[in-house]
Amino acid sequence: MTRKEESSIGVIDCGNGVRLERDVRCTLSDGVTLVSDHYYPPVSVAGSGPWPTLLMRQPYGRDIASTVVYAHPVWFARHGYHVAIQDVRGRGGSEGEFYAFRHESRDGAETIAWLLRHPACNGRIGMYGFSYQGSTQLLAAVENPEGLVCIAPHMTACDLYHGWFYHQGALRLASTLGWGIQMLREDARRRNLCAASDRLEAAWANVRAQSSVVPYAKHPAIIDPELPDYVRDWILHRDPDTDEHTFWSELDISTRMEKIRVPALHISGWYDTYLEGSIAGYLALRNHAGSAYARDHQYLVAGPWIHIPWGDRIGDRQLGLAANLDTDGLLLRWFNHWLKDSGEFAEEPRVRYFALGADQWYAADEWPTEAPLSLYLHSGGNANSRKGDGLLDTAAPQFEEPRDIFVYDPEVPVVAPGGPQALSGPYDQMALEMGNNLLVYTTAPVANAVHLLGQPRVTLYAATSAANADFTAKLVRVTTSGRAEFLCSGVARSSWLFRASGYQPDAVQCWEFTLEPTAAVIEAGESLRLEIASSAFPLYDRNPSTEIPPQHADNWSWQRSTQQILHTVEHPSALHMPVSGARPW
Repeated sequence: MTRKEESSIGVIDCGNGVRLERDVRCTLSDGVTLVSDHYYPPVSVAGSGPWPTLLMRQPYGRDIASTVVYAHPVWFARHGYHVAIQDVRGRGGSEGEFYAFRHESRDGAETIAWLLRHPACNGRIGMYGFSYQGSTQLLAAVENPEGLVCIAPHMTACDLYHGWFYHQGALRLASTLGWGIQMLREDARRRNLCAASDRLEAAWANVRAQSSVVPYAKHPAIIDPELPDYVRDWILHRDPDTDEHTFWSELDISTRMEKIRVPALHISGWYDTYLEGSIAGYLALRNHAGSAYARDHQYLVAGPWIHIPWGDRIGDRQLGLAANLDTDGLLLRWFNHWLKDSGEFAEEPRVRYFALGADQWYAADEWPTEAPLSLYLHSGGNANSRKGDGLLDTAAPQFEEPRDIFVYDPEVPVVAPGGPQALSGPYDQMALEMGNNLLVYTTAPVANAVHLLGQPRVTLYAATSAANADFTAKLVRVTTSGRAEFLCSGVARSSWLFRASGYQPDAVQCWEFTLEPTAAVIEAGESLRLEIASSAFPLYDRNPSTEIPPQHADNWSWQRSTQQILHTVEHPSALHMPVSGARPW
């Protein structure tokens, strides 16, 4: 394998002794050249080198360097680091063809081997980045490259099927289609596909509306045969268990955790698209990393954030100054600890998390895996909307309570917690709860504060007339002012949940599935609420209620269905809550 390093221009002064070298080239074993920008620390601060190296590999343009959430690389260079920001294959200035995730393991490992010989690198390398840049770290780490000392994967997933694209059988439609259109725009420009580029740019200009295009597998912006296949592949490869071409397993790091042997600092957000993937990645490495050393040095920070930005406000909700966690300072302490032997991360808790409602940080020794508090569904048969009689209580049903019934109409689906645009955040659900096409169950106001941390799950005994069906569950905190603040949600599709046991329309079956993780404090006088529906569009793709796959369905193939929820002695539907003791941090 041959590699070369060269620079097309000279070194640029960035002030305070920091220097930038643009367009540094690394030629990989297959002849493809990747391009990176390198930032060198001030000699007055860090000496003449070599220095520890920070690497970010990303597909959005190396000059951006994820500065939407992180300090500029110049800031890290000022603190004594050689920083390399690289365009991945087929993006920015790098050669080759981009296919999301496919080449990042080998390309990342070869880049690290090349950096190890770079004259600015002292042999100790750390990686950082969020979203796709988090995935490039995990995919490189699975190769166990020499010189990689630690990583900081934020808001990403090890298991792309379950943690990034699908949630218990339902496609995360808005995020998948929106991100796919975003990524294909550069592919169209690089290939000089003018008509495809125009279609993609028009779609991007109104990206929130694209989820309403049906059938979405034939969205005109993504079906051009001259464009890469990756977006179409995400949509068409719906079942990892029966995929003859091992599409998802080739990208699934969660089955190869034993090959990762480095400490990792995971950052997630309660309202991030990839929240469940982030938490699952932390747990997988905590339990299955390839050495006791790596397993003992996995850390998780779970904040109250959406994907972008990370701060103290989402929509109209002010989360308090504590939400403005200094993540750059946290990263610096992390890298100083592992790359400079400073020891300054030694006192950090294993899990640090922000509890919604209390709006403050807490610490935990481990992420909880149990949901010990069960709240049972009750009603007089009319739990429809928040005007109905649905209740949640610790007492199980004592007699044959009437069933709750609602109609699911895919033409007029219940919209996502953030409304028709599927916005993320603690949005007030009061208006959405007025519809009779969902069921609402609420506890009495609590006498003492209840602290939640973990992953809620539901057990629903249900019957539906649909040939294929979904159920969604949404957890809500009802404040003393009457605000119904969204905490988390989950979905299960019959074709996924009953793929082994078999699904039967009009038969009572047990739907048991998890919601996304959360942390919240239900203060004295507040209530906890559960909403049950059959859609959360366009957060998840809508189920047509027929045998036609959702990606191929349109308004000609949609069918209404009638859903029944039971809460009886024999069929005690329930919400299972992860109640936790907590200590402030």
